[in-house]
Amino acid sequence: MPGNPPPTSTEPEALLAYLIQQRDGLKYAAFGLTDDQLRATPTRSALSIGGLMKHAAFTERGWIHILQGRPSMGEDAYTDSFALTEADTVDSLTGQLDAVGEETAAAVAALDDLAVRVQLPPAPWYPRNPDGYQARWILLHLVEELARHAGHADIIREHIDGATMYELMAGAEGWPETEWIKPWRPRAG
Repeated sequence: MPGNPPPTSTEPEALLAYLIQQRDGLKYAAFGLTDDQLRATPTRSALSIGGLMKHAAFTERGWIHILQGRPSMGEDAYTDSFALTEADTVDSLTGQLDAVGEETAAAVAALDDLAVRVQLPPAPWYPRNPDGYQARWILLHLVEELARHAGHADIIREHIDGATMYELMAGAEGWPETEWIKPWRPRAG
């Protein structure tokens, strides 16, 4: 994907394109990492790139469940959503992000209108709205949520090996080297 989402014709297409872009940002931050680097917490934060990927997939799925009127995943599951297991790898977490992206696209396609309203589960951090929240609000919130975590992942990646988003994107997508961008490649030994 280029550095910006492609032009779109409809609001649902635009929202999905920006969600794809932010998911890709998380995946690019993990590009070329070892399993140890995926779990690394090189900043003062307890966040790792792998934990952010896992949490982002979990959180997006939770919001899509809310959009569809399905039960919440629960606060305990949310708290554990950053925790990695031995089974979590760059490939498995990338697969989770891809799968939730497909679920989100299907949920949006099933909507009659982005103005459809749903009630959010009770929580002190949601502004009270007795009329419910539009699907549009939920999708915009997801863009914001994923963008925040993609930014966290960028910072963590820079602390791991100095790699930045555009060079990682260029390396992941196989862009040719130019005078203004050198695709990321693993450093020799």
